[in-house]
Amino acid sequence: MNILVTGGAGFIGSHYVRTLLEDGYPGFTGARVTVVDALTYAGNRANLPAAHPRLTFVQGDVCDLALLREVLPGHDAVVHFAAESHVDRSVYGAAEFVRSNVGGTATVLEAARLTGTPRVVCVSTDEVYGSIATGSWTEDFPLLPNSPYAASKAGADLIARAYWRTYGMDVLVTRCCNNYGPYQHVEKLIPRFVTNLLSGLQVPLYGDGWNVREWLHVEDHCRAVQRVLTDGTAGEVYNIGGGHELSNLELTSALLELCGADWSMVRHVADRPGHDLRYSLDDTRLRTRLGWAPQVGFDRGLAETVAWYRDNPGWWKPLCEAGEARPPAAVVG
Repeated sequence: MNILVTGGAGFIGSHYVRTLLEDGYPGFTGARVTVVDALTYAGNRANLPAAHPRLTFVQGDVCDLALLREVLPGHDAVVHFAAESHVDRSVYGAAEFVRSNVGGTATVLEAARLTGTPRVVCVSTDEVYGSIATGSWTEDFPLLPNSPYAASKAGADLIARAYWRTYGMDVLVTRCCNNYGPYQHVEKLIPRFVTNLLSGLQVPLYGDGWNVREWLHVEDHCRAVQRVLTDGTAGEVYNIGGGHELSNLELTSALLELCGADWSMVRHVADRPGHDLRYSLDDTRLRTRLGWAPQVGFDRGLAETVAWYRDNPGWWKPLCEAGEARPPAAVVG
């Protein structure tokens, strides 16, 4: 089995690749993995083994059709993680998100079509649905994105649908809630707060802190993606929910406790433009049709994540020192 993973040096993609190389997915023992990653600020070669007999690393842009046509032949599937993913950065620079997320997805799918690659899984986000005050989104809800990031991912999802519908390709889409876990870039909420607190710095909390998100450990997300790859139906969308909703205030409280800090370490900052109030996914399709369920409890997963950052300052301190934790004129919330 030969799997090509785009964005495989990023947070979620690298977890998926490491698990493949550790033979952690049934039926994929001995799988060979090709990673294509541009190694932008969010891609980190240190997230992957320095050398592995079944890993081929290609530094390249998913918008490079010639490159993808060169490396794709012989692969049994593509798992497409590569994306610009930080909402704050999209607010202050939308064009790169459209290029990478919409254009990159179209290029990956075109390369797969031209090379006859049998199956493509496109990894997306719950943010394409917009904001929901009560209840949860099923996969049939309309796409109503509210940020340039979410709009670019919605565009990518529609490109994926078009390639399935127009060309009869075996394309699937997953939409996941907020992820957390080790190796997550320090610009995102949990690692930003944890690394600030471990460094004795205050954490910035958007607005009143009542924005609600659903949280899932990266390990469970990647297991869901793998289940969709092996058992999903072409043309389908699969929501991946965590079932654990928290307001940003509640999450901040948990992180303060785990880091041994108090509320004096929190400063409220102006809210982000177009900040969605609440996300919530109905993942019945994934659970009932494919038999997936999360295995990492939130309390344990969060404690282990904080411990990982505490134990690995050599991984995250260079990112903070380089100023990569802070998008231009924006803060995380």
